[in-house]
Amino acid sequence: MRFDTKIAVLVRDDLETWQRLNVTAFLVSGIAAGQPQVIGEPYEDADGTAYLPLLGQPVVVLEADAATIKAAHARALGRELPMSVYTREMFTTGHDEANRSVVRAVPRDDLDLVGIAVFGPRNGVDKAVKGSRLHP
Repeated sequence: MRFDTKIAVLVRDDLETWQRLNVTAFLVSGIAAGQPQVIGEPYEDADGTAYLPLLGQPVVVLEADAATIKAAHARALGRELPMSVYTREMFTTGHDEANRSVVRAVPRDDLDLVGIAVFGPRNGVDKAVKGSRLHP
């Protein structure tokens, strides 16, 4: 099935493995919370055990260097694509309020982005994340 929209997660290529996984999880949660139409239906196994719904479409996970992520951020903003961000300072906090606080303290152009997730029309997302590569 081909979707008209796309979810792309872009993480820094110089992060530790645990950081990449953590950043990806947080960024996707932002897309899911902000774009409820991407959530599928709840799951159920053959025994009738209920499970939470997942995203209803694939997510592409990409990697890039800091400059490419900064450029992707600017392109996504220019296209007005819904986006979640994760900054390096968020690794030093322990909860959501503190995360929001460290992002709020830095002007947009000075954010030390270690990851972004973008949602929108396929071609717009592809153009926003241009220059990145599939995460291995």
